[in-house]
Amino acid sequence: MQNEALLQRKNNATPRGVGVMCPFYADTALNAELWDVEGRRYIDFAAGIAVLNTGHRHPKVMAAVREQLDRFTHTCWQVVPYPSYVELAEQLNRLAPGDFQKKASLFSTGAEAVENAIKIARAFTGRAAVIAFSGSFHGRTMMGMALTGKVAPYKVGFGPFPGEVYHAPYPNTLHGVTTTNALDSVRALFKTDVDPLRVAAIIFEPVQGEGGFYEAPADFVKGLRDICDQHGILLIADEVQTGFARTGKLFAMQHHAVAADLTTVAKSLAGGLPLSGVIGRADVMDAAAPGGLGGTYAGNPLSVAAALAVLDVIESENLCERATQLGNRLKSHLTSMRESLPHIAEIRGPGAMIAAEFFEPGTLIPDADFAKRFQARALELGLILLVCGVHSNVIRFLFPLTIEEAVFEEALVLIETAMKDAAAA
Repeated sequence: MQNEALLQRKNNATPRGVGVMCPFYADTALNAELWDVEGRRYIDFAAGIAVLNTGHRHPKVMAAVREQLDRFTHTCWQVVPYPSYVELAEQLNRLAPGDFQKKASLFSTGAEAVENAIKIARAFTGRAAVIAFSGSFHGRTMMGMALTGKVAPYKVGFGPFPGEVYHAPYPNTLHGVTTTNALDSVRALFKTDVDPLRVAAIIFEPVQGEGGFYEAPADFVKGLRDICDQHGILLIADEVQTGFARTGKLFAMQHHAVAADLTTVAKSLAGGLPLSGVIGRADVMDAAAPGGLGGTYAGNPLSVAAALAVLDVIESENLCERATQLGNRLKSHLTSMRESLPHIAEIRGPGAMIAAEFFEPGTLIPDADFAKRFQARALELGLILLVCGVHSNVIRFLFPLTIEEAVFEEALVLIETAMKDAAAA
């Protein structure tokens, strides 16, 4: 098979609305490396958009899936339950932040987890409204798009969206939004847009993903907790991208002194298989009536088996510590390049959730063209990177936390070469 022929077949068979970044097609992958159908090798710093914290085809994960394949692939949890679902729920309840009794429900995708968290919050509070933040990403379903704080490409042409969803600015000092600004904007909504007694939940990402890898300051998270406690509002932490060791903790909320009432998880939970979940206060999770939650494929047994193996790998291979070590090395390498590359406006991120943001040199103008050139040149050199940010001027580095040392060092060289070539273009 040839990439060019497959590209033509793809264009004829699939809609343009599903954007595809790479012009080549995967054949095999292992840990942090991927080979296309023509045999070319790439280093994968996209990891399926933060899905492969444990890398492509981790042996423990593959063994767990193979074992489950020999038992059964599907019964539908709501029809015939199975022990592994219970075991995974117990582990997630034990590991998730919050010093309270928890329960967990499993689903298939991050957007599905977010939808169900909103359903649960509305059932518990008897309220309808939800507050989210600018720059946020919560999925491509109708409610997910309503919550998402970025128009293009996610919302263009798809409205109207579900009502009673409100947005406030997310703190972002690089772009002039302080914690005080953000919290005051939430309170202002209560004066101008919605009675706080109608608000079921505030949903936020502890580190914004698609929005640009901006980390929520500790005083902002505490401020949200205080606002929620004052008005009987539930706090939802969307940990779909931040979860499972990416930020140097199993959950990003473990960097904070307060806990959310509900936590959504997905992406790296099952090492590449589709699985998501909502973990939360037991009394809140029990608010929905029997039959109100679920899904035909929710908590698929193959995915559950993979997730149990993923949790074992994270602990046994000390991936939280490794995330911080590798992330610090990457940040140090990027920082050393700033003097010769004035396009770099900021390098940020906890653990291995690292991003570089680019401005036009000597200005505060986001430089999306530079980010695009950098990404394209890296791809030519054999390194897969992702763009993010409201202005599309941020590159995020989502390498598997299991990446081999030699491959990581090779990637650092490619990053520097690609960035310098982009600056010279």
